[in-house]
Amino acid sequence: MKRRDLLGAAGAGLVLTGCGQGEHGPAATPAPAVKGVHWKMVTTWPKNFPGLGTGANNIARLITEMSGGRITVTVYGDKELVPSFEVFDAVASGTAELGHGAAYYWKGKSSAAQFFAAVPFGMTAQEMNAWLYYGGGMALWREVYAPFGVIPAVAGNSGIQMGGWFNREINSLEDLNGLKMRIPGLGGEVLKRAGGTPVSMPGSEIFTSLQSGAIDATEWVGPYNDLAFGLHKAAKYYYYPGWHEPGTTLECLINKAAYDGLPADLQSIVINACNVVNGDMLAEYTARNNAALQSLINEHHVDLREFPASVLARLRVLSEEVVADVAREDALSTKVYESYRAFQRQVMSWHDISERAYMNVREGS
Repeated sequence: MKRRDLLGAAGAGLVLTGCGQGEHGPAATPAPAVKGVHWKMVTTWPKNFPGLGTGANNIARLITEMSGGRITVTVYGDKELVPSFEVFDAVASGTAELGHGAAYYWKGKSSAAQFFAAVPFGMTAQEMNAWLYYGGGMALWREVYAPFGVIPAVAGNSGIQMGGWFNREINSLEDLNGLKMRIPGLGGEVLKRAGGTPVSMPGSEIFTSLQSGAIDATEWVGPYNDLAFGLHKAAKYYYYPGWHEPGTTLECLINKAAYDGLPADLQSIVINACNVVNGDMLAEYTARNNAALQSLINEHHVDLREFPASVLARLRVLSEEVVADVAREDALSTKVYESYRAFQRQVMSWHDISERAYMNVREGS
């Protein structure tokens, strides 16, 4: 998309936010004119992986195109420059100027980071965007990352995910006892409290671990990405809904020193490239998951199942306990948690008479 095309799209209804101030992006700081800036972007995803990896590619492309080539960005997939779980450190240290991933991977840096990716039984993609852009969430996110010299930007959302792939039936909470499952973030802590064993691993290792029996189950994203990984070849049961990740926000990590070295117009381009991809990725997942699910069911005969209501009810209780415990770990986590929960309560009141009410009417229930 050329710069003039992007502006045209904005006029047609695509609103570009984050123009250097307010909720959407850090304040632009004056800097000398620059020429020929080259940046590196490291990601937590396999190179060119559909949706996630290509989303990172799109940010790089837009930055290059909108800047007229004044900034070029080379994207590195998992392990091409650094391993997945070293992306944050690579950006913080200046090894790379940009990173693409999800904030729950950095809970070792700050417990509060997890609230900016996904909260079990928490907000959806639409609600997360509202909190981040207009509910104070972005200011808090920047506060969490500030000690590391990193600026966060919203850079995608996969929407409500699937519950995951299992090699055993889940008929009661007891079936989670002893279950070894690849599941990150707060969802992993909930599984642990339910008696399971959460396993942290990058996406590139999931298939072989599930196939070999090193893990009994895995969540990844949803039909679009799960089909691309061939997870239906390694597990029998495909469960929904994704209680643990109801609207997973992806992030672009920006090295603050590199960002501050740009003039205001290039700073705005970097932030707005992320905002464009944020909206585009959610639309892509909504569209692609439809076709992929039909392929999994009709062509690969996947056993699609809903989690029993009793299991979901217990997981909801455990989730409240886990999230509350994390919120008590430090003052910043408490501050983020209180903002998140307050906004969730408000937006749920609105959605009860808007989104939920309409869905019920549309389906005749």
